[in-house]
Amino acid sequence: MEARVDLKRDSFCCSICLDLLKDPVALPCGHSFCQVCVEGYWDSEGERNICQCPQCRRTFRLRSLLQKNVMLAELVEELQKTGLQAADLCYAGPEDVACDSCTGRKLKALKSCLVCLTSYCEQHLQPHLEAPAFRRHKLVQPSKQLQEILCPQHDEEKKLFCRTDQQVICHLCAEDQHKDHHIVSAAAERREREKEVDQSRERIQQRIQEREEELEMLQQEQKTIRDSAGKAVKDSQETLQQLIQNLQRRMSDVEQQIRSRQKTEAARVQGLQDQLEQEISELKKKDAELQQLSLTDSHLVFLQNVSSLSEVSEDTLSSRTHVHPHCCFEEVAAAVSASTERLQDLLRDTCTNISLMLGGEPKTRAEFLRFSRDITLDSNTIDSQKLMLLFEGNRKVSDTWLKVPCHDPGRFTDYKQVLSKEPLTGRCYWEVEWTGGVAVAVSYESISRSGRESGFGYNDKSWSLDCHSSGCSFTHNSIRAKVSTAPPSRMGVYLDHSAGRLSFYSVSKTMTLLHRVHTTFTQPLHAGVGVGVGLWFRSSSCEILKLN
Repeated sequence: MEARVDLKRDSFCCSICLDLLKDPVALPCGHSFCQVCVEGYWDSEGERNICQCPQCRRTFRLRSLLQKNVMLAELVEELQKTGLQAADLCYAGPEDVACDSCTGRKLKALKSCLVCLTSYCEQHLQPHLEAPAFRRHKLVQPSKQLQEILCPQHDEEKKLFCRTDQQVICHLCAEDQHKDHHIVSAAAERREREKEVDQSRERIQQRIQEREEELEMLQQEQKTIRDSAGKAVKDSQETLQQLIQNLQRRMSDVEQQIRSRQKTEAARVQGLQDQLEQEISELKKKDAELQQLSLTDSHLVFLQNVSSLSEVSEDTLSSRTHVHPHCCFEEVAAAVSASTERLQDLLRDTCTNISLMLGGEPKTRAEFLRFSRDITLDSNTIDSQKLMLLFEGNRKVSDTWLKVPCHDPGRFTDYKQVLSKEPLTGRCYWEVEWTGGVAVAVSYESISRSGRESGFGYNDKSWSLDCHSSGCSFTHNSIRAKVSTAPPSRMGVYLDHSAGRLSFYSVSKTMTLLHRVHTTFTQPLHAGVGVGVGLWFRSSSCEILKLN
């Protein structure tokens, strides 16, 4: 029966590289190392004549005493065949606490010593477990924060928590500067804090779940957008391809009809040509006979034949060919050209509509007018102190010095301004004409009705373009930006609520952009008008035009 011997794996490891021995050599003291490792160790020491054992520190002379340990080499080779690998050793990873005593590749620490402030693997921990000199040392679980575990003032382990000062302390601190404070054990405080951690984790996990659900919804929306866009492209391509094929068929039909009419007309003309050529031939023959008759000397012959030869068929003489140089082909070309122009107009309008449907901003006034809104001003929001006059069907407002106090809470009290009745969402366009000094604005209905913050542009609920003779400026949340373009007497306002886009234009034959805002609108907006802006305290008016 074979005897079985259990060997420790580290018995066959080099204490320098901590790997299985490779080409093991034995020193006179009996310790074995990899030949490359021990020679490298000696080279790093700098002494060429005196060699020292890396393990027991015994010194001896001459490297020639280094001999290969043949038996150990064979044993290691055999063990490698049976599956003993250095990778099986517990080497320390990036997250592990490494042994401070290992050289080369470090092993995982098994314990940390609070006295030595050092961490040890199983091999280097043995002196602490066996030597009497280390019995009073305090061993704890491996830690990278050994300095934090000890109190820097008393070199004692911090096991208590002062709730008064919210810090971890040792028992000597509790008897000294933390005397009469609310002191509990660190373990007890941890149990309390772990409850808070659990609650925080529950909230975090709940939020993670909510965000993951939102993310899933957004991913689904992305898929829906992708699928919808792909389907729209495919359907559009198929429809346009069918239109192209239909146009090609129509072109072929038109060409066939033209060629058929060409053939018919050509045959008709050819028949007429043949008839005319025959008639010309006959007339030439008769003309020759008459000429010959006129040359005869015999009066008798001339008189006998002149009657028959001089007779010309009335049908032949009266036959005239009606020539139509271009027939009806020019009319066909004109009809095709007119149809093409109508088709191009239709396609252009269709492309414009598609561009606008996909969120593109209009370019021409005609395109802006597609989104025109009939806007009227709400008399219940008009300034209550410096009365403003409304007329033109509550679309025009002007300032006045008459004061008729009114304490309706819906009215503005400190500015001569008014909101529209209609809430604005989606895409809207309107135009104004003004004189003096005015504010052309959009605002949430929740804007304050009193105080400085109630003025258009002096809060985060309104956006205002202020215009007077000296220039324009845009204001939002009390931040003013000057608009370099001279103020026009007629302005257009374009709002794309869902896209968060607000644009002001100078209206003429072309639309000139004055100012554009990109933001996020969280509530429906109302058009706003203010008069008497800047240095203009009278003779200011603004009308929201009725657009066809």
